Amino acid sequence: MNDLLLLAALLPGPQHGYALKQQVGLLTGKAAMHNNLVYPLLRRFVKNGWVRRRQAEGERGQTREVYALTAKGKEELLRRLATYGEEEAASDNGFRLRVGLFDFLDPETRQRILAGRDQFLAAREQRLARITAAVNAPPWGSEVVKFFREQVRVEREWIASLARKAKREIRVARNA
Repeated sequence: MNDLLLLAALLPGPQHGYALKQQVGLLTGKAAMHNNLVYPLLRRFVKNGWVRRRQAEGERGQTREVYALTAKGKEELLRRLATYGEEEAASDNGFRLRVGLFDFLDPETRQRILAGRDQFLAAREQRLARITAAVNAPPWGSEVVKFFREQVRVEREWIASLARKAKREIRVARNA
């Protein structure tokens, strides 16, 4: 997931490592992505040809490493975003990242991702219903299960609205 976030952070254009750490941190709700995650990933991206690194002068005269996504890197990012199986469907952040980058994915891939997540949530909803029926949970425990069920219901409604939008885009594309 961290690698997808880091590659996606380079989509708007070249950035230095510190800015990437800050941006990915914002996306994940943390102060910043840790150096021990960012720089090894960037080295791997450079080695794979997904990212180009160059030196540039910083604002205070220091030398900074600036990273830019290559065409090969964008292809890899899009390939990995479009790869969407059960494991990816179970990841809240992985799903949201993909939705956030739907502009870069074709409408059919969007539909497949939405259907996969909805399928995962439908199964989760069934498990939670069984828990509710089978377990005589104390009041606070019941509140937690109730909260999870409401989260699933709201997300499935959101997915249904996104799916309608994706279907309209497919119709428009076919009629163009």
